[in-house]
Amino acid sequence: MQDHVVSRRTFLRAAGGAIAAAPLIRSQTPQPPNVILILCDDLGYGDIHSYGSSIATPNLDRMALEGVRLRQFYSTSNVCSPARAALLTGRYATRVGVPYVLSPQDTVGLPLSEKTIAEVLKPAGFSTMCVGKWHLGTQPQFLPTSRGFDAYYGIPYSNDQSPSVLMQNTSVIESPVQLDTLTQRYTQQSVDFIARSSKTGPFFLYLAHTFPHIPLAVSTGFKGQSGLGMYGDVIEEIDWSVGQVLQALQDNGIDDTTLVMFTSDNGPWYLGSPGKLRGRKGSSYDGGVREPFIARFPGRIQRDALVALRSPRTAVDSWSILPGRVNGAVATTLDILPTIAGLCNAKLPSQPMDGVDIWPILSGAQDSVDHDVFLYFDGWNLQCARLGAWKLHVSRYNDFPYSPDPVGGRYNLPLPNPELYNLEEDPDESYNVAADQPQMVAQIQARIKALLPTFPVDVINAWNTTMSQQVYGEPDGALPVRVTP
Repeated sequence: MQDHVVSRRTFLRAAGGAIAAAPLIRSQTPQPPNVILILCDDLGYGDIHSYGSSIATPNLDRMALEGVRLRQFYSTSNVCSPARAALLTGRYATRVGVPYVLSPQDTVGLPLSEKTIAEVLKPAGFSTMCVGKWHLGTQPQFLPTSRGFDAYYGIPYSNDQSPSVLMQNTSVIESPVQLDTLTQRYTQQSVDFIARSSKTGPFFLYLAHTFPHIPLAVSTGFKGQSGLGMYGDVIEEIDWSVGQVLQALQDNGIDDTTLVMFTSDNGPWYLGSPGKLRGRKGSSYDGGVREPFIARFPGRIQRDALVALRSPRTAVDSWSILPGRVNGAVATTLDILPTIAGLCNAKLPSQPMDGVDIWPILSGAQDSVDHDVFLYFDGWNLQCARLGAWKLHVSRYNDFPYSPDPVGGRYNLPLPNPELYNLEEDPDESYNVAADQPQMVAQIQARIKALLPTFPVDVINAWNTTMSQQVYGEPDGALPVRVTP
């Protein structure tokens, strides 16, 4: 299986030829483009080579070289189900009623009143398929084939949840799931769908990898190949999968009519790297929610000239020596649905979108687009808000994620004083500058106050409960401590 991985020499030679042969911008395609959205599970900001990892990811490097990377791209949740609900609807998970991780036994799911990307694209003539992890409800009415997808193949929730099942459409075809061949099978399903759909019109493929969520597993050809343990092997196999998808586009003659995007649902859990960011999965620090994002669309996304690549085995520490175009504007998974809809001339849902169309950023037409303040939720709890370069922390829990509950219970508590961080100058949120920027603190607080009434009553009640708690005056950056009655 390892012979499918693109070597660095072959990659550079092919990439250089492609740049020499292709015009920078081509005319609009006569029909809507195909769209492929590849989503990882628990992939860290620093887990792929073009974002600083020493793990070899040459196919993602190729995407970065030929497309654009976003330096400040966010998921809207630090855990699985809410992140996916927001991504597929363009609305905060708290708006759509999926604030927490769903279990296989839950009888609820993503409400039927919400429209997914697939449901938006179907009226525009798209074939659609979901491959991989779903995690938005297990009842028939909540499964992908009832939410705009023509076909489904995958595990309907996290691979550490029971029962372990693999589904095709609405039928269980394997239990327990053989995890070591899962990435291979997801990839084959995706390649087959591309081949079928390329002959019939535009398509949308949502490839949501199960990994690197634990328990980790990898096929024989990748086992031990990364030199960085099972986690590194898993990432290299995911990169191989990306290469197979890109090759399928070329084989079927649709490479230059297909937008491919790659990102993840939240930060790394116990293993994996958040890069130089503070926090991990379950945290509202940026390490829990800032993700790699790469978009590639030959001829439609501007790219920089070819630059030298370091060895894939060498960790990188500067954006300037990496391939391709980099954009530093803030963007989020909320933006994916409106961006796809705009590009494909599809009608947006009637519900107000929290995201905006970021195609001008991806295409290179603009450096940024206007965004409202970006809100960081944990469950129903609003904990942070970002406006431009500035991130304001207003509340946090009295313990770290995935640690035993403290004596007296786990509470979301107000910070004694809101903490302000300049994420352009201080991406790891180490230096509170609230005292030096009182006007910015007040501006973000005013935006929070204005937006809160637009959210469901559960968000408002959680906010009021949090802000009514009394806390001790702990140091900046510390966990708040509740004053018990």
